[in-house]
Amino acid sequence: MATQSVRLFRWDDIPRERVTDEIDRKLITGNRIMLAHVFLNKGSVVPMHSHENEQMTYLLGGALKFWIGTEDAVPIVVREGEVLHIPPNVPHKAEALEDTFDVDIFSPPRQDWLDGTDTYFHRK
Repeated sequence: MATQSVRLFRWDDIPRERVTDEIDRKLITGNRIMLAHVFLNKGSVVPMHSHENEQMTYLLGGALKFWIGTEDAVPIVVREGEVLHIPPNVPHKAEALEDTFDVDIFSPPRQDWLDGTDTYFHRK
């Protein structure tokens, strides 16, 4: 049994990355999956975007309003204890209805988050 690739992570040891003035995150990445803690201040917006990665968003606190497909779609509100599954390549946007803490899971890992090319956060 190979155990050389087994790694232990402690969230307290992982630095917060400032994404915008209102959004921070912490990342843990494996070979085929990424786990992120995302901290969103009330009113912060993740602009409409899509990616090749399958996504699960699990809210540990707060509430997020999602628009799926287009900005004029009927929004879905996800609250503490709920999980939203977003298939690959599905456009989506989110707004924090209150201070929010969520866990995002991506497969495969978000290369744009790792290399800093996630410029959709800064679009007006």
